[in-house]
Amino acid sequence: MTAQIIDGKAIAENLLISIKTKIDARIAAGKRPPCLAVILVGADPASAIYVRNKRKACDKVGIRSIAHDLPANTSDADLFALINSINQDPTIDGILVQSPLPHHINEDKLIEHISVDKDVDGFHPYNIGRLAVRKPTLRSCTPFGVIKMLEATNINLMGLDAVIVGVSNHVGRPMALELLLAGCTITSCHRHTKNLADKVKSADLLVVAAGKAGLIQGDWIKQGAIVVDIGINRLSDGTISGDVDFNLAKERAAYITPVPGGVGPMTVATLMENTLLALELKEIN
Repeated sequence: MTAQIIDGKAIAENLLISIKTKIDARIAAGKRPPCLAVILVGADPASAIYVRNKRKACDKVGIRSIAHDLPANTSDADLFALINSINQDPTIDGILVQSPLPHHINEDKLIEHISVDKDVDGFHPYNIGRLAVRKPTLRSCTPFGVIKMLEATNINLMGLDAVIVGVSNHVGRPMALELLLAGCTITSCHRHTKNLADKVKSADLLVVAAGKAGLIQGDWIKQGAIVVDIGINRLSDGTISGDVDFNLAKERAAYITPVPGGVGPMTVATLMENTLLALELKEIN
């Protein structure tokens, strides 16, 4: 068998069209569009590309974006002061701080400085906690983007044995919570996991977010499994690879996401949706 390739780019494009339709309707009704503050600290080339893509997506759907491009030596105090000022600005609905940050900045403290109702990345402990107790509001963009992508592919998650490889605060942990919410039985794997291959071989649904090229061998994949590869790794020849041996895995899986063109576009589209949602929740409350 050869897996159906899940086209995250096409699914994300449809989501962006839907978001633009909603924003156009707001404007036609005399309401303002959402506004996103995008903060980039330093000049990391990959981060600059990610931020540019997010700003392009804002332009595409009609979200007003405000750029804050700061030097790499920006202090904690100055960055937190900027965030506090944005928190207090009623015309700004979301705050995005692009990762990774310079080493001298405490990212955990920074995340907690962002107002929970402007946390459109879905990283704040409060928003993660709401997901944990089955009352989600602003949800982590990559995990929620995976859920939306699988739903758009008409995959029924209820009752699946799901294995998540990677337990980062931004992806792996909220991914486990999303799949638990969707009715899966979940196993989370990490660097101390014993017999990783056996865990992977048991998965009806495998989600990998470890950041290590080729970590998951293709012959570990269960016949007919669904494989979601969130890893993005630049190889020595300049090409981009996921965490899964794609060529062999696609011969065993029923569905698989490519890298690039799979989960990445969904993350950006879900960020746009979160920014609109943040404004809508503010209007309700």
